[in-house]
Amino acid sequence: MTLFEAARRSAEPFLPPIYRHVRRALLDEIRDLSDRPKVLDVGGRKSPYTIGIPADVTIIDLPRESQIQNSLNLGITDAIAERVKRRRSNIDAVLFGDMTRSELPSELFDLIVSVEVLEHVEEDELFVSEVRRVLKPGGRFLMTTPNGDYLENKNPDHKRHYKREQLRDLLSRHFGDVEVEYAILGGYYRRIGLKPWSLRKPVQTGLSAFGNVVNTIQSSRENIKEQATGTHHLFAGATKM
Repeated sequence: MTLFEAARRSAEPFLPPIYRHVRRALLDEIRDLSDRPKVLDVGGRKSPYTIGIPADVTIIDLPRESQIQNSLNLGITDAIAERVKRRRSNIDAVLFGDMTRSELPSELFDLIVSVEVLEHVEEDELFVSEVRRVLKPGGRFLMTTPNGDYLENKNPDHKRHYKREQLRDLLSRHFGDVEVEYAILGGYYRRIGLKPWSLRKPVQTGLSAFGNVVNTIQSSRENIKEQATGTHHLFAGATKM
């Protein structure tokens, strides 16, 4: 484990709870596998949910080219790719690529994860089809996206916000055993938890960490999975049959 990985793992309780939610699901899947798995992280240039997991992780993301990508901190550059590989011990590769037209070999990965990505993709059907193609039989796809049953789409780079049944229908056309649930309660503590951390702003950083701790507790209730109003994410799991 690198120093960076150790520091990020120690900070995990204070990070936005969606990352802990995804990480916990990934670790649950990995525990059921006998060999060290190959994991594909689609759009995960920072990917805090895969830091230090016992897997060989490949990251694929679009190159950062447009003004919107720059303003919203989307996509990757050569510098970002090199920094990720230098800091992380479990990175197998960082690839520039479009998951709707992937050149990855078929049936390569045991697990694929995509966090807050599908809403940016115009050709969502192609995206999901490609995910299925590169996943091994019996492999799992885990993903999150904004909760369209509650959140109005105001992001200039979001093509759509899925309602729960819309996402279930999309995934079910390509996968079996599809589950979609609501996740992460909104409100004041979530808002302050999303404030950026900075050594130059210790008060803001402390409040952000505190907000994430409280929001994690708020979002841990079992009934959140069925709560459309007030939750900010959809969390889905699907199996390649």
